[in-house]
Amino acid sequence: VQLQASGGGLVQAGGSLRLSCEVSGGTFSNYAMYWFRQAPGKERQFVARINQSGVSTHSSDSVKGRFTMSRDNAENTVYLQISSLKPEDTAVYYCAADTSLLVVRRSGSGIPYWGKGTQVTVSS
Repeated sequence: VQLQASGGGLVQAGGSLRLSCEVSGGTFSNYAMYWFRQAPGKERQFVARINQSGVSTHSSDSVKGRFTMSRDNAENTVYLQISSLKPEDTAVYYCAADTSLLVVRRSGSGIPYWGKGTQVTVSS
């Protein structure tokens, strides 16, 4: 299973981006999908999770109301719409795919498939 994240870039505070993550080599609709982020010198942080059908999402308190996760099972792609960006959102954003459908793995531990990440930099 391969995950390819894209859509990162340099944006001013208050701006928006849409991150994408395309999954290949597996049955996309079988996976719960995640976004995590990691800022320099900091631990990996849970951002959001979406279930297989896209009906149920979870997100961290720090991004609620600003970040929206969605998926298109026909396109094997998951998205993260991020808005009202703040400098503290600067990080490498990673997508991940999990075969465990009932557990929300906020630590990321145990998630088997990860992409390489896309850099988001927010200038003040």
